[in-house]
Amino acid sequence: MKRMLSIGECMVELRQAEGGLLSKGYAGDTFNTAYYARLEAPDDWVVSYLSAVGTDKISEEMLSFIEGTGVETAFIRRVAGRTPGLYMIHLDNGERSFSYWRSASAAKTLADDPNHLRAAIEQSDVLFFSGITLAILSLDAAGTLISELRKARAEGKTVVFDPNIRPHLWQDKTAMLETITEGASAANLVMPSFDDEATHFGDTDPAATIARYRALGAAGVVVKDGANGITLGFTGKPVEFIPAARVEKIVDTTSAGDSFNGTFLAHYIQDGDARTAAHAAARIAAAVIGHHGALVPRNALLAATGETVVPPSA
Repeated sequence: MKRMLSIGECMVELRQAEGGLLSKGYAGDTFNTAYYARLEAPDDWVVSYLSAVGTDKISEEMLSFIEGTGVETAFIRRVAGRTPGLYMIHLDNGERSFSYWRSASAAKTLADDPNHLRAAIEQSDVLFFSGITLAILSLDAAGTLISELRKARAEGKTVVFDPNIRPHLWQDKTAMLETITEGASAANLVMPSFDDEATHFGDTDPAATIARYRALGAAGVVVKDGANGITLGFTGKPVEFIPAARVEKIVDTTSAGDSFNGTFLAHYIQDGDARTAAHAAARIAAAVIGHHGALVPRNALLAATGETVVPPSA
């Protein structure tokens, strides 16, 4: 048995529903990635989530929901006096913006127990984290997480990082860019979004993004650029462009990148074929943005792609 471990924050999601009502769900970038990875990962892989939640009713409901998706919750800590964070999706012609309430989020403490963190990492083969994971932690806790992941990479594990740059989560731009860079330096595989990299690092094109992260030590870089497609840069191979999949109608772009990440990793861990993994991930991402919310049910993805989405083993 092998394990993919995704590290970060799952939040309560409120999204628009009929009649001006709101629908409740659970999502967050690293959990969304775990969700889509579980949908297509091989049966002999366990997909686990490392985070922290409270001891309140909504935390209990969140854990039940996560378990119901097939994602393992054994590494989610319980923290008394804390609760899950909450966010609301606002949509304007399919494009989303968010309001957040996360001051008491238990996930901010996910790296506060180094022994727990180390044990979870040691039991895993592929480790995924993001810039949002780092942003919600104190600088010391972020340093602890990066240090443990750097050790994991040195031990031969695959460490995957999505910079997922969200300036409102950081105290200042300098700390943001320095910590994102440190996080990337711990990873074998970096999966950035080009619009973020162009805005905050000044990259002129995906090739510049690939060169910068390769210079930090990444063996592979997968640059996501929305409708403009995907650019792959891997050691020993020429830079390759993968077109985006056709989208009939954009309904909600929430989780477009996360669904790509999870699907890509689920395929990539099987044979290391980045090109095939990127094509599969592009098809799933295109289907996801044709639906509301971050987590699209398996049957809806099947109907949208015409492909078999294999459920996890019982």
